[in-house]
Formats: sequence, structure tokens, C-alpha cells
Amino acid sequence: MKKGRVEFWNGNIACAEGAIAAGCRFFAGYPITPSSEILEHMAKRMPEVGGVFIQMEDELAAIAAVIGASWGGVKAMTATSGPGFSLMQEGIGYACMTETPCVIVDVQRAGPSTGQATKAAQGDVMQARWGTHGDHEIIALAPNSPQEMFDLTVRAFNLSEMYRVPVIVLADEIVAHMWEKVRIPDDIEIVNRRKPSRPDEQIFGHELDTGVPPMPAFGEGYNLLVTGSTHDGYGFRKTADPLVHRKLVTRLVNKIRKNAEKIVDFEIYGCDPEDAEVMVVSYGCTSRSADEAVRQALEEGIKAINFRLRTIWPFPEKALRELAERVKLIVVPEMNLGQLYFEVERVACGRCPVILVSRIGGGEMVRPQDILRELRRA
Repeated sequence: MKKGRVEFWNGNIACAEGAIAAGCRFFAGYPITPSSEILEHMAKRMPEVGGVFIQMEDELAAIAAVIGASWGGVKAMTATSGPGFSLMQEGIGYACMTETPCVIVDVQRAGPSTGQATKAAQGDVMQARWGTHGDHEIIALAPNSPQEMFDLTVRAFNLSEMYRVPVIVLADEIVAHMWEKVRIPDDIEIVNRRKPSRPDEQIFGHELDTGVPPMPAFGEGYNLLVTGSTHDGYGFRKTADPLVHRKLVTRLVNKIRKNAEKIVDFEIYGCDPEDAEVMVVSYGCTSRSADEAVRQALEEGIKAINFRLRTIWPFPEKALRELAERVKLIVVPEMNLGQLYFEVERVACGRCPVILVSRIGGGEMVRPQDILRELRRA
């Protein structure tokens, strides 16, 4: 891969190449529309870069293999969609509890169940956040172009290694199958997991509050105990001790919550946010329609902005709350019946009206005129 080179890729290929650029050397997955091109491309590319590719029997096995590979010391990824993402939830919870860095790409399609397997949707937003059980935090990124499929996949690996947490690239069918120019950056920042500095160092950070403990790999001389049950700082099961459980789970949550301002990433398009009267909150493919709606609104003299989320979880509450204090109206376009909409409404908390512009079925996008119509009413 030549840095600085411009390629013509679809989103799925850009995602696979971004993973390789980030140092991914293990991929396990199962074919499922509309993410299959990621698996197919990794099947070709992993042997070329000295990595390992495995097609598993199902998505449960895929996420288990990825977790095992990560504890073997390599950066690992899987890719799936709707039903496969559902099957992975227990494994994702295990990765949260064992602090296993890994990347899960979910190319969203219309559901529930098999739904419309080849059609786009944005129905997995809340599943990404709450799909696995128990108190936990997750990081989920939302690309809106093939370029961001590359860039945010790299960032997903970096965040995963930095915080020892599974990171979800929450894409959608439209972005995954969109063909555009993708520039490979001249300088790609790569983050690798921190290794223990001494043999007796706690690898599960029992005594830490918000910190991220170091992570050795199997085969490096450590007597590793890895369990999804409640455990102390050395990995020993302590399932009957309420204090151990409280300290462990609180730290797992706090290492994300207390670093949320470092993790969240968003872009504002339109007029000066200080002057904005109306605001669109968007993500993924729908944000492209939102940009066009805001552009047309500005031409009509409407002071509008598009607050586009590149990070959905953790949610950028602070920035959104500040903007909600100033604007007269917030419009949330989604290809679902309202998922992020309720989160925006919660954060706005009566400061201004929040309107959902929804479209589901057939893979039809929310159109710019659908959003513009609401902006004109403010």
C-alpha cells in the first residue's frame, strides 16, 4: 500500500484496506450481505501481508476466533450485518469483560430478522450500544464515505488498542457499496497496546479507577487467566465478592465515560454555530443528504448547521447540549423509526423541539428535500 496514493474503492474494500493499514493481521468471519466484500477482500489480502484469514461456520465462532487471536497478540477484526451482529452480542460482552481489543464492522441492512437483506437501513444504532447485557460501555464509529470507511477503521483499531475495548464500525449498505476516490494518508497514526513492564503487574487493573491496564499475550511468559466471570486484577474468579465486581465493572465503564471527550468526534457544516437557528443531527449515509439540505437552506437565508456524528457511542452530549441551548429546532434524519432521535431528544431535554425525519423500507435514503422541508418550518 503506497501512502499518498489515490484509489477508487467502494466502502467495503476501503474498510478492509484501512484494517490492514492499522496492522490487522487476523480476520475471521462468515459471509453475509451487505458486508461480504470485506470478507472476500480480506481472504485475498491477509496472505499477502502475512496475516491469517479464516471463514468460520457462523458469526458466533467468528467473534470467538477474533477474541482468541487478540489474546494471541495480533490485531483482529470481523465483519457482519444484522442477524450476524445479533449472534455476536454475547461474544462482544465477553470482549468487554475481558478487555479484549478487537474491531467489529457492522454494515447495517433492513430488519428485523432477515428483513431486506440487500437494502440499506440504520436500525442497529441501539443494538450497537445495548446489544450485550450488563453495565458496559462501547465505542461505535459511523463513516459516511469510502474515505471514512478507511480512516475510521484505522481509528477503530487505535481506540480499541488504547482502551482495550471492542470497537464497532457502524456502517450502512449505501456507504459500503458506494464507489469514490480514497486517498491513503501520507502519515497514518498507529496505536499498539501497552505491554506489562514487570511480571507481577496486574493485567486486569483491579486497583485502577479509570485506567487501562497493560495486556500481555499468551506465549509471552505470563500465567494468563482470562475469564468472563467477575475477576480480580490477576484474572482470578471472584464471583461471590460484591466489592470486586463493583470495582471491576465501574472501571470498565469509567475508562470510556471519563475519556469520552477524547473519543467523541463530530463535524459541523453550515453557518457559524454561534449564529445557527436550526440544526440537523445526522450520521452515516443520511448525513450526505443533510449536508445538501443545509446547503440549500443557507441559500434561502436559513441559518442552519449539520451536526454530523463520526462517533455515535460515546454520544457527544456536551457539544449537542450547548447547541440545543441556542437553536430553535433540531431535525434528526434516520433510516429507521427513531433510534438516535430519542437520544438527541433526551440531551435536548426540552430546550428546543426535536423532529424525526424517518424513512424505512426498500433501502430508500432520506432525501435532502425531506430535511429541508422541516428546516423551513422553524
